[in-house]
Amino acid sequence: MEEKQIEELINRYISVSFSVTKKGENMIKDSIGDYITNDQHYTLRYIHLVGTCTSTELSEAFEVKKSAITAIINRLTEKELIKRTRDENDRRVIYLTLTEKGNDLYLKTEDKIKKLVESIITSFEESEIVSFIETYEKLNTLLDQRKDCKMEE
Repeated sequence: MEEKQIEELINRYISVSFSVTKKGENMIKDSIGDYITNDQHYTLRYIHLVGTCTSTELSEAFEVKKSAITAIINRLTEKELIKRTRDENDRRVIYLTLTEKGNDLYLKTEDKIKKLVESIITSFEESEIVSFIETYEKLNTLLDQRKDCKMEE
């Protein structure tokens, strides 16, 4: 492939990636409303999927600093969507779980997001959807490998 072609593809990728990410985040925000942010929803989603976790686990999963997670956890705790429970054997360890209110809100917002995504992906053929998801998963794997290489340096 020629250098000019590569540069054009890179520019197209950067442009569409930024556009899709911004539009997608805005559409999700419109779907879930103003009560919680997208990051707060992703946090509720993660805790819902794993059941119980720590703030360190969240910061590692989302690849952000612990201070960013602490701010999200504080807001979700204030809204009574998650609860903190200290480990009986090690008081320094705090476990996070969804409250009933948090679980209910998560399920409602997740349903809205699923309906939004479904309204978009049904515009594609099944083979296109599968191919896109497989390609996106491959991109994610490549990014993880790059991240792992940098950590080893």
